[in-house]
Amino acid sequence: MKPVTSRDKGEQAEQLACHYLQTQGLRLAQRNYHCRLGEIDLIMEDRESLVFIEVRCRRKGRFGNAIDSITPAKQARLIAAAQHYLQRTGRTQNKPCRFDVVGITPEKGVNNITWLRDAFRVES
Repeated sequence: MKPVTSRDKGEQAEQLACHYLQTQGLRLAQRNYHCRLGEIDLIMEDRESLVFIEVRCRRKGRFGNAIDSITPAKQARLIAAAQHYLQRTGRTQNKPCRFDVVGITPEKGVNNITWLRDAFRVES
């Protein structure tokens, strides 16, 4: 039996987050968008908004929860990757965008999901 890797856990967390957000009415546009500037876990549509979503899975502990792990450097990479996506796909017209974070904290066999809408903004 193959051991479960960090990558496997990350994919499971992204799948769980995607399913949860779909039950909340969001529609999946793309998973795991990669470019040289960074990666976006999920890109979804929420009514008229395009939503770039970072998924974090972390056990509670001395290093904080999953959402606390989104550093300013990570935010900058997400913003750069989102700008690349918008330019590449031509989806820049008339569609507001936002950045959400989904934190998953496994506890005693249950995955606690925290969805932080509009978690951070692009500085103009």
